[in-house]
Parts: sequence; C-alpha cells; structure tokens
Amino acid sequence: MKISQRAQSIDPFFAMEFGKRAAVLESEGHEVIKLSLGEPDFGPPPAVLEAARAAVDSGTLPYTAALGIAALREAIAGFYRLEHGLAIDPRRIVVTAGASAALLLVTAALVDAGDEVIVGDPSYPCNRQFLSSFGAQVKLVGTDAGSRFQLSADSVRANWTAQTTGLMIATPSNPTGTSVPPDELRAICEWARARGAWRIVDEIYLNLGDRDAAGRPPQTVLAFDDGAIVINSFSKYFGMTGWRLGWAVVPEAMVPTIERLAQNYYICASHLSQQAALACFTPPSLALCEARRVEFGRRRALVLKGLAGIGLPVPVPPDGAFYVYFDVSGTGLTAWEFCERVLEEAHVALTPGKDFGHVGADRYVRLSYAASAAHLEEAIRRLGRFMERLGQ
Repeated sequence: MKISQRAQSIDPFFAMEFGKRAAVLESEGHEVIKLSLGEPDFGPPPAVLEAARAAVDSGTLPYTAALGIAALREAIAGFYRLEHGLAIDPRRIVVTAGASAALLLVTAALVDAGDEVIVGDPSYPCNRQFLSSFGAQVKLVGTDAGSRFQLSADSVRANWTAQTTGLMIATPSNPTGTSVPPDELRAICEWARARGAWRIVDEIYLNLGDRDAAGRPPQTVLAFDDGAIVINSFSKYFGMTGWRLGWAVVPEAMVPTIERLAQNYYICASHLSQQAALACFTPPSLALCEARRVEFGRRRALVLKGLAGIGLPVPVPPDGAFYVYFDVSGTGLTAWEFCERVLEEAHVALTPGKDFGHVGADRYVRLSYAASAAHLEEAIRRLGRFMERLGQ
C-alpha cells in the first residue's frame, strides 16, 4: 500500500509517545506522574455532566447544523460580551469538533499550495501540521527568552517576504505558557493586515491567562483586530478535553465557505457535547472555572519554586495556560535524554522541546502543571532525587 508523502512527512507528537511509554510502565506496576499532556485534572463543571445526562435521556440527538446549534453560538457570543465587553455576532461563531477541527476548516479556507505562513518557534506542532498538509510553506521564526518565546513585530517584519500570505500566533502559548503583550500583538496584526495577509490567533488558553491589576482578563485579539480569525476550545478552561468541542470566530464573509467545508469534512460537532457545553455558561459553572484558574496559579507557583530549588531554571515564567518551559542544559543531557531518563528512573513523564520546533529543542523541556498539587509536589521530589543522582 502506498502511503502519501503528506502522511510520511508528519512527525509523531512526542508528548503522546512519552504517554505511551508511561502507560507501559504503569502496566508493569509503577506509579507514573504524567506531566506530559495538557489535560486538566478537574474535568468539566458538574452542570455539564448533568446537561449531558439530560440530553441522553431525551432520546434524540440528531445531526445539528454544520455551524453548531444556535443556542450554543449565542452563548459563546455572550461569553465574549461578559469577559471582554465585545458584541460578536453569533453568526460569525462556528462550533467545531474540537479546536483541531476549527484549524482544519480555517486552514482549508485560506491556504493554497506554496503560500508562505509565519509561525513562531517553539510552538504547538499540530498547528503547523495543518498548514503544511494544505501545502503551505511554513516559515518557523526563532524566538528566545528576550521575546518571551513569542513572535514580535520586529521579527515578523524581518521575516516577511512577497510570498507571505498569513501568520499564526498562539497567546498564551503551548509549550511556554507565555503571552504576546497586547501592544505587540496589535502591531503584528496591523503589519499583516496592511499587506492583505490573514491572521489566525490561537486563544485556546486565553481564559487561563493572568488577570491584570484591576482583575480584568487578558484581551482577545478581536478587541483591536475584528478581521482576525480566533480559535478557541472547551478543552482547557472548561475541562472538556475528551468531549472534542471547540469554536472559531471568523469574518462574516468567511462563514459560507466555512459552513460548506464543515458539511463536507465532518457534518457537525457532536450534538451531545454541544448540549452539555451550554451549561458551561451558567454563573455557577463560570465561577467554578474561575476558581480553577486561580488554583492553576497556585500550582504554577509551587512548580516554579520547586524547579528553582533543584537547579532547573525557567527563563520566562508563564503568565497563562498551565505549562512551564524549563532549561536542562546545565544537566549535561539533551532534553530528549533528560525526559527519557526521568521517565525510566523517576517515573515522571515530561515532554522534550523537540515536539515544538528547532529552537532550543535540545535544551528545553515542557512540564504541564494541570495535575493535582499533590502529584506536582511528588514529581518535584522525584526530580530532585534524580538531579542529586545526576550530580553524583
């Protein structure tokens, strides 16, 4: 059987590979602390589970409209109004089978073979794989601690060519948990917009970002660039990872194209998940999700203090998501070697920088603090003992 060149060119998602090895160790009787995947340990708010049971008990869950059920699109629009003070037309909101399906749709709608697209390095690998699958020439632009591991207006200008048709930014970012400062993001978007280029902004972790001194949430790109395309998800802030539900906000002119693509690619997102997700936007559910965001902040502080105490520096403390990107260059091991040995010897699963690009791939390791505080404390103890043995 002939396998396509497209499929052969895609690297494994190494976080999943380390997860597979962790599962083998668990089957052998070892207790593995899994900090390799970005999966909140809380699960969805209780009201979501109750809504799901009610939807199942109704006995009928037919196909929905390809763009999602109207009530959920309106609820998401209400969330933007509540969180950001923005009036987003619900008709511009597309409910999708996870954020991955949102990326599938907008990439299919925008990318032609040979188009050059700017993406920061490091960044979430699946985002650029969608672009490449539709023929884009992905230009990975290296970042560093000085730019918070994010694209800057200067780096975008310096790497722009006549072939550049768009850019993709995630803020806060996976794997670093760092955000693009609002003024910087505005400057990047203005540069691209002035040149007729599209802007995809992955805001999956936006609602897990730190609040400002006045208690306001991080600003969505839509506050100053209404033509940007936003990707978001129910997985992280609402804890619905396995429910596979996301959304996109697209310009009104794109809606018919997106609808046509959704009809052909997957018909619609899960009706059950959509009905359940309506319960995310009740005051009790939103209050619970906000309390969980605060708890993630406490876990972050625990991890940052713990890593500093055992000699594993974090060059840029995160301000969102639930990831820490720490430096293992002082251990004498590559990131891959460090993750392999820590998994085998300390039974802690982490993700090497190789997953996220080329810059710092051998130097940095991602830790997800989406696990419980007790597991994080134990993981730090195990890493500390590993570091002591390594020093000896």
